[in-house]
This record gives sequence, C-alpha cells and structure tokens, in this order.
Amino acid sequence: MGGFQGVTISGVKHTCVGKLAYFIVRSLLNPCTSRSIRNSLWVALRYHTPHLLTADIRAPGICQIHSFFFNVPISNLLVPMADAEPMLVPAPGGEKRACPALEEVDHSTKRPRVQKDEKNGGPSHKLPQDEGEEPEGEETEPLEEDGEGEGLGSGEAFAEMMKHGLTELDVGILKFVSEHQGFSGILKERYSDFVVHEINKEGKTVLLDDLSVPEEAEEAPVEQPESQVFTEEQKQQLEQLQLFKNKEGDVSIEVADDTKEKRTLVHKAVKTLYPGLETKTEEREGKKFIVAYHAAGQKALAAPRKHSWPKSRGAFCHFVLYKENRDTMEAINVLSKFLRMRPNVFSYMGTKDKRAITVQEIAVLKITAERLSHLNKCLNNFKLGNFCYKKHPLKLGELQGNHFTVVIRNITGTEEQVQQAMSSLRETGFINYYGMQRFGTTAVPTHQVGKAILQDNWKEVIDLILKPRPGAEKGYLVKCREEWAQSQDPEAALQKLPVKRCVEGQLLRGLSMYGKKNIITAFAMIPRNNRLMYIHSYQSFMWNTMVSRRIEAFGLKAVEGDLVLRGGTAFVLSAAEAETHSIQDVVMPLPGFDVIYPTHHVGKGYREMLSADNLDIDNMRHRVRDYSLAGAYRRILIKPSDVSWEVINYEDPRVSLVHTDVEKLEDQPPPVFNKEGKYRALRMEFSLPPSTYATMAIREVLKMDTSIKNQTQLNTTWLN
Repeated sequence: MGGFQGVTISGVKHTCVGKLAYFIVRSLLNPCTSRSIRNSLWVALRYHTPHLLTADIRAPGICQIHSFFFNVPISNLLVPMADAEPMLVPAPGGEKRACPALEEVDHSTKRPRVQKDEKNGGPSHKLPQDEGEEPEGEETEPLEEDGEGEGLGSGEAFAEMMKHGLTELDVGILKFVSEHQGFSGILKERYSDFVVHEINKEGKTVLLDDLSVPEEAEEAPVEQPESQVFTEEQKQQLEQLQLFKNKEGDVSIEVADDTKEKRTLVHKAVKTLYPGLETKTEEREGKKFIVAYHAAGQKALAAPRKHSWPKSRGAFCHFVLYKENRDTMEAINVLSKFLRMRPNVFSYMGTKDKRAITVQEIAVLKITAERLSHLNKCLNNFKLGNFCYKKHPLKLGELQGNHFTVVIRNITGTEEQVQQAMSSLRETGFINYYGMQRFGTTAVPTHQVGKAILQDNWKEVIDLILKPRPGAEKGYLVKCREEWAQSQDPEAALQKLPVKRCVEGQLLRGLSMYGKKNIITAFAMIPRNNRLMYIHSYQSFMWNTMVSRRIEAFGLKAVEGDLVLRGGTAFVLSAAEAETHSIQDVVMPLPGFDVIYPTHHVGKGYREMLSADNLDIDNMRHRVRDYSLAGAYRRILIKPSDVSWEVINYEDPRVSLVHTDVEKLEDQPPPVFNKEGKYRALRMEFSLPPSTYATMAIREVLKMDTSIKNQTQLNTTWLN
C-alpha cells in the first residue's frame, strides 16, 4: 500500500504497556493508515510512552514489533514484559478508507438553530436518531462525549459494556409484518457498509460528482498575483503549516522594509489562500515579521471578515458535503474552524449519523466556492463539491427523505429467503418503530429518566444520571459516579471529570451552583434539547409499546376506532370508514395534552400504561413548561421506495462492497466480487421519508434484534 511505513519497537525492559499505546500501535501497523495520520500517531505514542520505545521508521513494507503487542490477551499487556524477540506482524484488518483527520474541533460554540421538522407526523423534537435521519426540531447543544463505548479498548471490552445495554424487547419493539423466515447478518460491521444520500426538496438524490469551482465563484483578482506575494520557499512552508507538517508551529515572513499596503496584502493572501491559518505582525530586533500560525480557540471564532460580495451573486454558497465516519455537527465544527467562521453560518436539511458514509447538501453564508474548495486539500474524510450560489439558506426538514445503500455481511439466508424478505419490504413495508438509538446504549435507558421528569421525581432523575451503572465506562466517569454515590458532593464529583461538557458535568455544575434543594434549576444547566431528549424518549417508548399491542390485536388492517389524518387533523374511523382505509393510513399518537386516542381497547391501554407510571393522561402539562407534552401522530407502517437488492459473494472482509461518490470521481473501478468467495453479503438499496429509521427496515428483512447489544455479540463472534 502506498505510504505505508513500518515501525520497529525495541529496547523494552520490565515495562507496563497500556491500552492507549497498544491501540496506537495497531493503527500504526494498519497499512490503510495515511502517512500524515501515521506521523501524528507516532508523535502521540512517543509522547505518552517515552520510556517505552526506540523507533526506526524504515522502508515501506517492513513491520516489526515485539510479540507482546499482539497474539496475547489484552489483560496480559498490563504485566511486565522482558526479553521479547521481534517478530513480523501482519497488519490487522481495518477500514479501507483513511483514518479521520486529527483536527481539534471547538465544541464551545452554540450549534446552529434551525427550523423544525414535522414531516410524516413526527413530533417536533430532537432525539438520538438512526443513520441518515433528520432530527425533529431545534439542534441539541454540542456536549462532549460522555465516554460510553469510547476508548474502552478491544471489541471484547465494548461487548462487555453492551451486556448491560438494551434490546428491542426492552423498548417495545416486538412485532413484524411479514411472514418470511428470518436470517442473521452483521449490520454496519464497517462504516462503509452504510451509505446515505440525501433526497432534496425537488426529489433528486444528492450526489457528489463535480469538484470544480463555478466561474461566478471566482473573486476579483488581487492587485498583485500570488506568485509575487510569496516566494516558492514561503509557499511551501505555508502549505506544510496548513497541513500540520511544520513542527515549528508557525511561519515567519520578514517585511522589514515593506509598506503598510504590502503587509496588508501578505495578511490577506495568507488567510485567503491557506484557510485555517491566522496572521499577526511581530517586531524582532528592529525588524518586522508577519507570523502565520494555526487559528485556535476563540480566535478561530472571530466575526466573519468583511470582503466585498458581488450584489449579483446569491448570498449563500450551496455545496455537497461527502463525509466518512463523522457526524454532521462534527463536520460543521471542523469546517467552521478552518474557515474561521461561527458554525451558525451553516445550514442544512438534516443531520446524518457518524458511522456511515453520507452525502448531503450544505449552505454557508458569504463564503466563496474557491475558499471551500481549498479545504479539499487539507481535510481527510471530507469532500466538498457541486458548488453553486443561491439567495436562500437551507432549512431543517426541507428534504423529501434519504436514499440508503446498506450491506449486511455474513448472512445465513438462502437465495429464496432473501427474495421473500426483500419482496415483502418492497410490497408491504415495515412497522415504523422508533429505533434503538432513541433510548441510549447504557444500562440506564433515557426513557426511564424521562419518566422520572414527568413524575416530578427529581431525586430519581439525579440518581439515574449520576449513580454508578454496570458495564464498562471511561475511568474518569466511573470515579465521578463513585464519588457521587459516596459523598453526594457535586464539587467533589465534578473534580473527577476532566471533561466538563458532558451531561454529567453540566448537571454537577448546576448542583454546585444552585444546591441540591434547587434541582430543577440545576438540571436546567443541561442544554434544553438534551433535557427534552429524555421525555421524548419516554413518548417513543410508549408509542412503540402501544403499536406492538395494536398489531397484535388487529393485524394489518384498519379497524373501527383507529385514527387517520385528514389535513393534519386526526379523526376516529367508523366501521364503514375502516372498510375504505388501509393500514398505511392509520396513525397512532404519542401521548400529550393536544392529541386524541383510538377508541378501541388498545387506545384505552394508553391510560392504563400511564397510570401504572403514576401519570395522568388527562393532565400531561408539567409545572415546568418545557416538560409539558403536546403529543403528535405517527404512521404505523412505512413502505420504502426504490427498493433493490443483490446477494454478493466476497473473499476479503476488509474490502468495501460499495462504490462511493469519491471513488467514482477518482475513476477508481467498482469493487469486483469473487463468485466463489466464502462470505456472503446482502446489498440493498431503498429510500425512506424523513423521521423514519433505516434500521427498522433492516430489522424487518432479517427478523433479528438490531440493538447494539445483539450486533456487538454477532460482530465479536464472527471477527474472532
């Protein structure tokens, strides 16, 4: 593989090897890791374990390392090792594509506020969602990761954590609509197995197929050509600095005898031609220098620079964003940092999940296509293209849906089973359940916290969020929870958290500021939509449970007492009207004060279920207005469009089975499949409307539990 560098690690005596070093080394030995990422990982390894290594980066293809790094249980890595002999280690299988860029993203700014999405009868709020789906409402504040499932080490460690996670049965996902026999398979074993293309409001699938800059995007030429502003050496230094290759951290350009106009031109040229760099003027020993350096912190968030903008040009540059293994807000933060803009100048029609390849349209206020195009030179896992100028931004929910290309690996189904399953998906559809991401991944489900909020049981709310929980977590979270359980001292627990912008950190800050007698005020320190996530998760749990009862009781036909929507208003079907409607027309309510309920016995189950949780169906208003539930309606069944599929045989599980937009742009050939390959995969394509969960469609095909808990067990078993 081009750019592969082997690493020799030697000279180890009586050393305790940590998990961090172990996984950095695994990445170093992966032939798919790019040269720039490899260099950064190498620096990190030497920084964290300076006593551990002496290194020699040799010719491509050489990969020597002491045997204790591999072929031993991970627990053995924590005991002293000595006199280990070097051995040749094959590169571990990994994602074909480049590793994520290592930029530091500033999460301290407010996320863009965008229009609400109420399509398809969905409620107006944002919750954890499935890949490619749009949040329903305002954006959630960008909190830091709380560490659940991150940095836990091996797949076995993550699997251990997920032993305490949720299954579909725990959140009311019980029924199927088809009669075919199910089969097993691994979902999203690689992030490239899940590809999402947005469908815009005109109904066209958004594709990245053009990286050129439109003519009208070119700015007026500067008074002096670039070639006369910088020398070739200076241009090379600036380019290396922009790509994080300059170890000095800045580039100094002497301007001792230049006029103020010349210095201004140099400042402007650096910032225009090398996005992400900032400049300042320094005086050293009587000489003036312009120093270029990486923008960071608050300086990266300074007010947009005022450049002339042609009146004939639309104020918003629309472009297609292709991203790999990054969520939308992470991508926006990276782009805003390199452009030195606030994230709220960007707009989009829907957020896309991280573990996928996604293609979507983005709009940005008064940034030229030329500046955006420059970012393709310095960002990994992103591509920007299809630039054009328009007079309007994008609004959340404007899209018509998403087109999915999904690969299910290592399937056990026969050709006949696959044919029956996919035909049923195309002709009948699937139950429109809220997917597993709606409810969290740990031993404390988000809907339990939501129930406690609605019950006004604030002590229970605090305990559920802060108490120790089973399963693996980052060490600092475990210590924080233990401290809270022992002392109930928010300041002491907060000191255990190096990352304060997680939910736990925000809550502890509030308790420190307002005291344990003002829990409601303290809880409000968590951003509003993160708080609403909990109660909306409870609504989703109720909806899933009641829909399962509805399917159990009446099957796939409309019956007297069901609800349908007419012009956005719900009506109860009479017996005669039920004969003229299908299950595709029927909706079920999410509980609230502004909805009606089915009049048959399943509808009465809402009252019984809420009463069992000490909640009153006739009084869904809360004394805190934010936590009052209006309710909404959601269709029971969704039938995808544009359904197609094929069964693929392949030999190498590390090879991508999808031809991406970037590969097509680079004229790379599509993947070639070995018909005699020992592995079988189902590659399917389908389109869904907004606010629906692709994993629920896949669940209907496989007839198996799509929870992370179950998929982790399958994945670990297969890969081992």
